[in-house]
Amino acid sequence: MAKRDYYEVLGVPRGASQEDIKKAYRKLARQYHPDAYKGSKEEAEAKFKEIAEAYAVLSDPDKRAAYDQFGHAATDGQGFGAGGFGGFGADFGGLGDIFDMFFGGMGRQRTGPQKGSDLRVNLEISFKEAAFGVERDIQVPRTETCDTCGGSGAAPGSRPKTCSVCQGTGQVQYASHTPFGRIVQSHTCEACRGTGKVIERPCPTCRGAGQIKKFRTIHVKIPAGVDDGSRLRLSGEGEAGLRGGPPGDLYVYILVRPHKFFRREGNDVICDVDISFVQAALGDVIEVPTLDGTADLKLPEGTQTGTVFRIKGKGIPYLNGSGRGDQHVRVKVVTPTKLNEKQKDLLREFAKLSGEKPPKGSEKNIFEKMKDAFMG
Repeated sequence: MAKRDYYEVLGVPRGASQEDIKKAYRKLARQYHPDAYKGSKEEAEAKFKEIAEAYAVLSDPDKRAAYDQFGHAATDGQGFGAGGFGGFGADFGGLGDIFDMFFGGMGRQRTGPQKGSDLRVNLEISFKEAAFGVERDIQVPRTETCDTCGGSGAAPGSRPKTCSVCQGTGQVQYASHTPFGRIVQSHTCEACRGTGKVIERPCPTCRGAGQIKKFRTIHVKIPAGVDDGSRLRLSGEGEAGLRGGPPGDLYVYILVRPHKFFRREGNDVICDVDISFVQAALGDVIEVPTLDGTADLKLPEGTQTGTVFRIKGKGIPYLNGSGRGDQHVRVKVVTPTKLNEKQKDLLREFAKLSGEKPPKGSEKNIFEKMKDAFMG
């Protein structure tokens, strides 16, 4: 399951100040205190972990800037996805003491199989590629299971042993007296770091981690009809799981570059076409660009500027469906800016025949008429 947006977790806008973030965190921490929360302890613990992780990132300017730019896939060179930002996933920015007081041990780790984290990448495509689909190879940085040790972390020919300190539980407990009474706290076993296993001969490839960082080339098929902001889910292409757990998923977010001529509204394509005064008045058949090439469009006599014509079936294909939208062509009558005298005379004659008075200043003065008479 993909992580929730950290701003959403704390209930603050993206432009929130550090003070607002701190207030929101404190309020939520009190709300999910086990003595105040009406739900189960497990639910309170899960909520608090999510809140603490969000606060650890958003309260740190550098981590917040990286998160704003790259989301959960942000990295500072030490990790991708979960555990990135220099490994904040391990202690949530030093909030372990608070969590220890609430739940008896922030460092509690799962010892069974755990699904890998989801990843996100942004992919930019053209307007036409979004309309008709495209296939791309993308480079994805991710954690993968070490091929040398198969994820055990132990060198070939050896295997991890059960931790003698925690007897394989990954946890050690001790009781302490606090102002709230006697509290039994569970902490991660330092000998095995919560895994319940001790590796005496680490794998030379992954150095005992059981996982390595790789850039993996993944082939992505983008279906016809996707729009800007569409999201594709590639199951199992995220981070590798832990202790035999399944890998996470990869989410590809589509960014569509604007087109210089076409615009999109749903599955329809919109465009503007200039026509001349003569074409508008007498009618014509013009060629109009479409996503498939060109198409003939018939203009009736007396076409007015701003009139919209529809070319059926020349729009965007319906995503995961059949058929296409339409193309809507809005015409604009362009007024000529440079006319010779003959053209002007014809327009004056047209105005007279139409019963219109010639525009002021458009009639020839006495000197122009004399010039025409002498020049023939």
